[in-house]
Amino acid sequence: MSQTDSVRPREIVVVGGGPAAHRFVDAISSRDTGHSVRVTVVAEEVHLPYDRVALSRRLAGAEDLTLQPSSHWDADHVALRTGERATAIDPAAKTVTTEHGSVLRYDELVLATGSSAPVPDIPGAHLSRVYRTIDDVDFFTGEVVRLSALLGRPARVLVAGGGLLGLEAAGGLQKLGAETAVVHSGGWLMSAQLDEGAGQALGRLITGQGIALHLGTRPRLIEETDGVVSGVKFTNGQRIDVDMVIFSIGIAARDELARDAGVTVGERGGVIIGTDCRSSHESIWAIGEVANFDGRCTGLVAPANAMAEVVADRLLGGAAEFTTVDDATKLKLSGVDVASFGDARGEQDGALEIVYADPARGLYQKLVMSADARTLLGGIFVGDAEPYASLRPMLGRELSGEPGAYLSGLGGGAPEGDDLPDDALVCSCNNVDAGAVRAAVRGDHGEACTDLGTLKTCSRAGTQCGSCVPLVKKLLGSELAKSGIEMSRAMCEHFPISRQELFESVRVLELTTFDEIVARLGAGRGCDICKPAVASILASQRGAYILDGGRGGLQDTNDRALANMQKDGSYSVVPRIPGGEVTPQKLAVIAQVAIDYGLYTKITGGQRIDLFGARLDQLPDIWRVLVDAGFESGQAYGKALRNVKSCVGSTWCRFGVQDSVAMAIGLELRYRGLRAPHKFKFGVSGCARECAEARGKDVGVIATELGWNMYVGGNGGFQPAHGQLLASDLDDATLIKYIDRYMMYYIRTADRMQRTARWMEELPGGIDHVREVVIDDSLGLADDLEAAMALHVDNYEDEWAATLRDPERLRRFRSFVNAPDSPDVGLPRVAERGQTRPPTEAELANPATVFVAGPTIPVRGNM
Repeated sequence: MSQTDSVRPREIVVVGGGPAAHRFVDAISSRDTGHSVRVTVVAEEVHLPYDRVALSRRLAGAEDLTLQPSSHWDADHVALRTGERATAIDPAAKTVTTEHGSVLRYDELVLATGSSAPVPDIPGAHLSRVYRTIDDVDFFTGEVVRLSALLGRPARVLVAGGGLLGLEAAGGLQKLGAETAVVHSGGWLMSAQLDEGAGQALGRLITGQGIALHLGTRPRLIEETDGVVSGVKFTNGQRIDVDMVIFSIGIAARDELARDAGVTVGERGGVIIGTDCRSSHESIWAIGEVANFDGRCTGLVAPANAMAEVVADRLLGGAAEFTTVDDATKLKLSGVDVASFGDARGEQDGALEIVYADPARGLYQKLVMSADARTLLGGIFVGDAEPYASLRPMLGRELSGEPGAYLSGLGGGAPEGDDLPDDALVCSCNNVDAGAVRAAVRGDHGEACTDLGTLKTCSRAGTQCGSCVPLVKKLLGSELAKSGIEMSRAMCEHFPISRQELFESVRVLELTTFDEIVARLGAGRGCDICKPAVASILASQRGAYILDGGRGGLQDTNDRALANMQKDGSYSVVPRIPGGEVTPQKLAVIAQVAIDYGLYTKITGGQRIDLFGARLDQLPDIWRVLVDAGFESGQAYGKALRNVKSCVGSTWCRFGVQDSVAMAIGLELRYRGLRAPHKFKFGVSGCARECAEARGKDVGVIATELGWNMYVGGNGGFQPAHGQLLASDLDDATLIKYIDRYMMYYIRTADRMQRTARWMEELPGGIDHVREVVIDDSLGLADDLEAAMALHVDNYEDEWAATLRDPERLRRFRSFVNAPDSPDVGLPRVAERGQTRPPTEAELANPATVFVAGPTIPVRGNM
């Protein structure tokens, strides 16, 4: 070897310019401070390496998805050749040839060629597109607009594939104005990650967004008229009209270069690697989606990053190993919360499943535990994935409490930051554990990172898929608290201010849309934290129809349907019955509706009647009958006033000292439809016997001989709280004045999703502070708070009555079915106490269960 050869940098060629290649260059640059290697990256696309995980954000606008840091591409020891495809590898000569005729010599070759999106070999397939690159997304953005303008109606788009990318594509295209449908060969969505119960729950959430589903079938023919797509026929014989077809049915490893060069590939594709990520050739390595580890290729960020780190370490003399694939996934479709991790299907021997399904809120949550119910093996969350970020690092560890206590659906909570050991993995995308996050906050290895943005930059936690950000924020808060430093109250990454500050800013600046608010007060496109919060703020301040003016996309699933989704995909109808008082004639109307539509009926704990089992498309017809009879929406689906419970008071009861029924009716009619950070309830008792349980409500009113005692901050959440006495012996006018002030002060100053009890606990001074503000007007806000409430009262309009008057608003309740003549099938029901109800899981599995006819749904429709 010549002296020149002995000192020249080793030449590393990377084929592929995606996230795995970016991570490899970043990893080796941070390790090789002496520049002993020179890296050349050959990228087929013309763009700098970008975040494919965030492709759906590009559908909302020309967002820059370039992966950071991008400064590596300007370094002298790194060369990035974009828009140049590698065409051949010669392992013997150690060269890579490109389409431009360049021959690149290497000492080590890293294959990061990723994968392609396959298209099935069916007639008309040449007319379809795939959802894979920035160029694909940019094409869709323009094409949807072009087709809609050309056709004079929304473009009809069919996405084939019900996995992560397919659902994100469908959701993004729908927001562009397309009429979107998804066809999926599995019996439920995300069938590779979710069990059937979770997949069905996800399907209900997706259809609740207006996206039609065709499950258990696949396209067999794409029809064309004059060279353009006109329809699709499915393998089950059905046909639908469409203008565009997009395939997102999985990935196929781009292993053709390796295969042609004699590198060993798997039977189903992909370059076979060991724990060192080396291929069958000594100097050829593979990372990311092209790598076949343990018999499979994986299209996820975390394993690609881990492989890149391993190869970087190995090439510089280390001994790092890649040992496992993290299959954890989180859907990034606005309004849909779904995540899974670990052994989500409970396939390990002896695995126990703790499942919670909430029919009223459309939740499905499951933890998979070891046989002794101590060690966490996996989990699935649909409808509310809040525990995911904190529980995922506990995978393979013993939980300190009963598993059910960690499910938010049951009112529980995941472990706080202090509960995590230092070696618990917080960010799997970047392999950052809790100890590294804490060290960054403390500044153990440099300047302390005391805000979320800085912490993400210096620790790299939360900078890729973002699902761990809530946990990173918890760790930040706990470490700052230990140091006596107050944590920022930023609502999320997109708004550096608290909900209280955001509320006041929106009010003062008179902002009316999310786009205006984020442009003036925040940054980015928003997220599932800030969007519902902004929707609530606008509803509280404006009192306008909650689904107009672009606010529909900000709402939760139930608010978009103006009804609560149930676990079987049907909806409940809850008419308002103020104070529990209802005439026989109105009761007869409710009974007739239940009979006509085959609905299950139940009296709620709040003195209302729930009607269960309605299809989405039936809701307008049902509500037309109820509205004509004088009923209003009970807002059972919103973060708003649910009900005002009352006893019969002095009207009938011999112990009653005040007319609790009249007061309850008056309060319910005054505060109906009032949006707040959390749902809230009132109670009015006619005497000290407290039959309305008023002290367990957010606002409780108890009659005395001299007037009314007012209690505040009681509720029945996971941590029940008794109301605290605010004032005694109030007359009617003063009572209402104090309630106005109290509720509006709560709405303006509470954090998102914070109940009144927790809000008062965090207020400096607690009940004394509230008393000073509400009664003594210590902040000089009394007139303003009363005026704001008067504005709500004056502008109130029943949401269902408003919906029924407007054909455009009614369109969101149309039925999405596979074909107009699709037969209907009955939802499984079990007879019980003179009615029918959905069966339990045990009853479904029991062959002896006797099912009866229930409400019908269109075959593979959207219900």
